Amino acid sequence: MLESRRILLADDDTELRLGVAELLLGLGLEVLQAESGSEALELAQAETIHGALLDVHMPGYTGIEILPILRRTRADLPCIVYSGRWTPGLEAEVLRAGALVCLAKPVRPDVLRAAVLESFGLVDPRRGPSSN
Repeated sequence: MLESRRILLADDDTELRLGVAELLLGLGLEVLQAESGSEALELAQAETIHGALLDVHMPGYTGIEILPILRRTRADLPCIVYSGRWTPGLEAEVLRAGALVCLAKPVRPDVLRAAVLESFGLVDPRRGPSSN
């Protein structure tokens, strides 16, 4: 496992983004925040990231448009996408674009925490490593 994990968090809802960032920081992640798809791509090109949490509907580029661009650079990049407006067709499109997980907003903190830990292969800092 990498010593430091940096995640790109892109969401145009400032209040929600700040709450999610706080949760991610609590998991020991370094969080790069973007409020638009364009800003997310700029950060991803300027910084090394180890994963992404993307809103579907944002100004600039959508989360769906960002996914294949991120994955062209790093095919194994774990990506989670969330939205308040899912349809079966949209979820299928997001998964085809390379997302590991699709979550519905509002996301319960425990559900988001579990998705991030599993997708990024992390151990919950509140529990420590498993003794298996």
